Amino acid sequence: MEELDNVQINFDSSGLWVLNIALAVVMFGVALGIKMDDFKRLFKQPKLVLIGVLSQFILLPLLTFGLVILIKPQPSIALGMMMVAACPGGNISNFMTYLAKGNTALSVSLTAFATFLAMFMTPFNFQFYGNLYEPTSEILKTVAIEPLELVKVVLMILGIPLALGMLLRHKNENLAIKLSKLLKPLSIIVFIAIVIIAFSNNLDIFNSYIHHVLYLGIGHNLLAILLGFFVARGFGLSFKNQKTLAIETGIQNSGLGLLLIFTFFKGLGGMAILAAFWGIWHIISGLLLATYWSKQKRTSIEETLAA
Repeated sequence: MEELDNVQINFDSSGLWVLNIALAVVMFGVALGIKMDDFKRLFKQPKLVLIGVLSQFILLPLLTFGLVILIKPQPSIALGMMMVAACPGGNISNFMTYLAKGNTALSVSLTAFATFLAMFMTPFNFQFYGNLYEPTSEILKTVAIEPLELVKVVLMILGIPLALGMLLRHKNENLAIKLSKLLKPLSIIVFIAIVIIAFSNNLDIFNSYIHHVLYLGIGHNLLAILLGFFVARGFGLSFKNQKTLAIETGIQNSGLGLLLIFTFFKGLGGMAILAAFWGIWHIISGLLLATYWSKQKRTSIEETLAA
């Protein structure tokens, strides 16, 4: 089990460049669907902004740190959990919110705002909690990540595509909508294919160690979903917004996490396997939950009581 902390996932530099480009295209496709009005809408409802930020960037990393302290997983797995928790919401959360009959406009707005904040909050949360826990701190010392380098990579993968996509949307909305419809499914398929190819060269490693992250990944994801749901409920948000925040908190951009793991940790075994499994599982859990909620029928009285 201890050797998992030293296992490396083989992923060459050319594959890493393609992964960089694929993820940037995914974010560009997401940004094509974002308008400045989405940000303006959020700032008209500051309570929703604060609750969304609290759930995603404050409470989820804190909950993850508490979970790591409680169960004491292998340090590389613990770092993988911290990396996933530090990432912003995943780009498929908007579709899942729509399917769940949640607040799609809020989901799009929170995704946009979270992506913007992630340029700074993802490196900060990962470094802060990673260094706070001694076993993971020891790994970070051997890797010696420069915080500014981490910010630079996140900025290039999230910030630049976000700015370019929104700029195109502002300048030519019709073209942006057409490109968005083409790029979103295409870029996600390309990204999934790259991850599969990366792990197909390491199937023996994946098969040997997947059982170490299976239940942990599922449990971590379910806790993230429950966290978003009950934080929204605790602040008295409507059931529609509770569903939205549950999905936004539970669907993380594990693709970004994988990219950072391959870039800075050379595919460190426990980290990469945990992040890859999360990327597969959160699609399954999100779709199951969204499908369940889509079939639920609530009376107007129930909706009024939940509001």
